[in-house]
Order: sequence, then structure tokens, then C-alpha cells
Amino acid sequence: MLIEHAGTHNLHDVTVRVPRDVMTVVTGVAGSGKSSLVLGHLPAVEPGAVVIDQRPIRGSRRSNPATFTGLLDLIRQIFARAARQPAGLFTPNSSGGCPACEGTGLIYTDLAFMEGVTTRCESCKGRRFTAEAQRYEVNGRTIADIFEMSVDDARRFFTQKPVLDILGRLFDVGLGYLTLGQSLDSLSGGERQRLKLAAELATPGRTIVLDEPTTGLHIADIDRLLGLIDRLVDSGSTLIVIEHNLDVVLAADWIIDLGPEAGRDGGRVVFEGTPHDMIATSATHTADHLRHHLDGRSRRYTAGPGDHHGPGAGVAVSGVRRTPGTALPPHKG
Repeated sequence: MLIEHAGTHNLHDVTVRVPRDVMTVVTGVAGSGKSSLVLGHLPAVEPGAVVIDQRPIRGSRRSNPATFTGLLDLIRQIFARAARQPAGLFTPNSSGGCPACEGTGLIYTDLAFMEGVTTRCESCKGRRFTAEAQRYEVNGRTIADIFEMSVDDARRFFTQKPVLDILGRLFDVGLGYLTLGQSLDSLSGGERQRLKLAAELATPGRTIVLDEPTTGLHIADIDRLLGLIDRLVDSGSTLIVIEHNLDVVLAADWIIDLGPEAGRDGGRVVFEGTPHDMIATSATHTADHLRHHLDGRSRRYTAGPGDHHGPGAGVAVSGVRRTPGTALPPHKG
């Protein structure tokens, strides 16, 4: 993918190639032009690119992980077949939803000039569904019970492969603790981003942009994220990651570093290459931080070919090992 003559905001006529089929990390100090380059110019050269960030997910108050991932469609069909009833009876925004709260389980009271008040719906006791819908059970559980299950509990309950596939992707992104009916409004930015990533795991082979995906993540979750990125790349996806986290930078197949500083003193590509080459030859701020990061934590860093999907060097970081192969063709993509 070739971005040519990018001049948005502080970018100085930047021309750069972004390789396909590998993980490219775009680095640089805050304000160096990373987002301007990737979010401002990549969509023009790669219209099908999917941007996964921490912004709120659009939807109604009834939107939840089950509706966002398509899981609800499968679950209500299971209940409909077992009960020999219409699928709408097991849908909160259809005939099975509590009419008092419109299937949300909550009553929203608008107080005009003051912040609104949310209370539990007394008609359905916060369970979203009518008494009629809750009459029917599958293996001893009602549809309302299913909505209150965590992803982990649901993986133990269901046996149908399409359902388990979706639940497995939610588990893989570290969201096993979420309840299936939890409102999307209640999710943190990091949780929303991982939920979007789980959806992308179902459709490999695309170009995916991750905008600072480690924000708010524990180090164990960062390890899990790197494993997911490996999985996506191995399945044919192209990953472009805007990131400051040094473990993620070390795990890259290719680095595009912007700088040298921020604002008007940034907006230039100051390095392109593998993590090994950056540490060995570059004098940028990112390179300095990488060297200190490895020295300070006594991380093992060895150069050499391997059987992984991209260029660079073997890096052992936080329990995740990426062993990229030989040098990346400079004009690939």
C-alpha cells in the first residue's frame, strides 16, 4: 500500500509504503503525525480497511455483546425450535420484550435540565422479557437467564458450534467476564475495541487498523492481544497498529517511525524497517526507548531468520515470541 505526498496537519509531503500480510507498527512521540498519516490517508489507498478504535459503538439501548456479534440470532433460533414458538418471542426488541421498558430491563427518566435517572423495571424485574417468553426453557434456562450469563458460563452451557465459535472469539480477546446482555454503553473504551476485534476474527484477510489498542490493558491482556494479532496475520490479514507500547513495537514485523519531534517539528518519516534494524542503527526517540526497555528488563533479543510470517528478528517479550523471517521486500503492497 503506497501513501503518497501526505500533507494533512503537520505531515511534510510524506510518501511511505505499508507492507501487506504483516503487522506494521506506526510509532513516534505524541503529536508526531501518526494518526494523521494512518487515519487520514490510508483509507484513500485502502478503502476496505477496517479501523478498530475505542470510540462508542453505535446502537440502541438494547445493544449488547450478543446483538453486536450476531450471537442473539443463533440463540433465539435455538429457543424457537425448542419451544416451537416464533423467534421474536425470544428477542427483547420484538414480541418477547417487556413493553414497560421496551426490552432494556431499565426505566429511563428524563429530568430535563438535570441528568436523567435510570431505575430497574419493576414490571419484568430487570429481566427484559415478558412472563410468556420466560415460560420456555432450554436445558433448564430461560432466555432471560441466557442474557445474564457471562461469556465463560455460556461456553460451558452451549454445545452448538456456531454459538461456540462466537463465544470463543470473545474469550480470545479477553472478554470472557462480560455478560451476554450487558449494555454496550457500560463498556470501557478498551472493552469496546476488543469487542470490535472479536468481530474481525470471524472475517480474516482484511486490512485492519488498530488505534492504540493497549490503552488501559493489563500486561497479561497485552500478551493476549499480541497473540490475536499473530493469529490474524497468519490467517492473511494486514495489521497497521498505531502504538506507544514498547512490547507491541518489539513484536512488529515492520516499523514506520514518525518525528523527529511533535507538531511542526514532526510529520516526517524518520525510520522504516524491522525492530532489529531500529535498535541496531536508529537514533530516534523510539529507538532509544526500545534499547532502554530491553536493557532495563533484561529481555532477550536475538537476530536471525525464522519461520514466522514477516521480516525482522526473534524477540522474546512478555511471554509472546515472534520469530519473523528474512528481510521484507521494500516494494511489497
